[in-house]
Amino acid sequence: MKTLIRAAALLAGTALLPTLATAEERVTFKSAKTTSSYYQMAVQIAEAVKAGTDGDIVVTVEESQGSVQNVMESGKRSGNYVFTTPPVLVKLAQNGKAMFEGKENPKFADIRALFPIPSLTMHFVLRDDSGVEDFADLKGKTILIGKGSFGAKEGAKYLTLFGLEGSVELANVELNAAVAAMKNKQIDGFVTAGSYPAPNVIEAAAGTGITLLSMTDEQVKMTKRTRLVIPGGTYAGVDDDTVTTSLPVIAHTTTDMTDDTAYELVKAYWSQKDTMGEDSAWWNAVSGEMLENVYGKLHPGAVRYYDEAEIDVPDALR
Repeated sequence: MKTLIRAAALLAGTALLPTLATAEERVTFKSAKTTSSYYQMAVQIAEAVKAGTDGDIVVTVEESQGSVQNVMESGKRSGNYVFTTPPVLVKLAQNGKAMFEGKENPKFADIRALFPIPSLTMHFVLRDDSGVEDFADLKGKTILIGKGSFGAKEGAKYLTLFGLEGSVELANVELNAAVAAMKNKQIDGFVTAGSYPAPNVIEAAAGTGITLLSMTDEQVKMTKRTRLVIPGGTYAGVDDDTVTTSLPVIAHTTTDMTDDTAYELVKAYWSQKDTMGEDSAWWNAVSGEMLENVYGKLHPGAVRYYDEAEIDVPDALR
């Protein structure tokens, strides 16, 4: 009788194995405000991961108030927590500097990178009839830079760095009014930061015709940001490459995530990237070379995928 009971228990355990093996893995993806393009990207990633893993990994997207909140929560979250942030905030968190001073958390050391997503890219957009061909030509022009956003802060910083502070009139209008204001010739141009191709720049190019200002290598160096080239043809009427700056953004997790889950997540992301790019062109700007922007370490599961896919991984990230 005991033998029969043991055999029945063994069979019952075996019957459970397929269920456990196929149980879906749940991932929380902390992204951005629901109104931002980065929230839209997170939703696209969630759909891509579902497709790329045949539903074995289910990603739930959570709204966030910004990258600082995302990093702070990594010190409290457990399990499969994924979040997006510029790498510089990981560096600041792990060193207890700037907005993380006095808020140090030993778990910040457990942050690991997974994959790059589209960068925040600076655009200096001018009407093509404005006569502006370089930054020096901005003197006496009216430019809209918006308020409070990364792009507004960077735009103001660049005008100062390039010797234009006080010689450019700044329009006191919200950025969402920029295209209409430019079409009505109330402004000569606007500054925006977004993953290219940016919807508002596409709209401006189609409606009024635009020029994108290109930076010199010296100007890029002055900004202390990452150099990025917007290929000619990205926007209607802009046939030449545009040299500008960007703020890289990386999807991260922590060491709480298993190697197998990280591997499958990263594999699904890259396998579906081209498909995502068919719907939203900003994915086409993402490449394996952007791993150079990572600060700290990649998750071991991610490294396994990159090695398997023969994508170069800098030694410092392993």
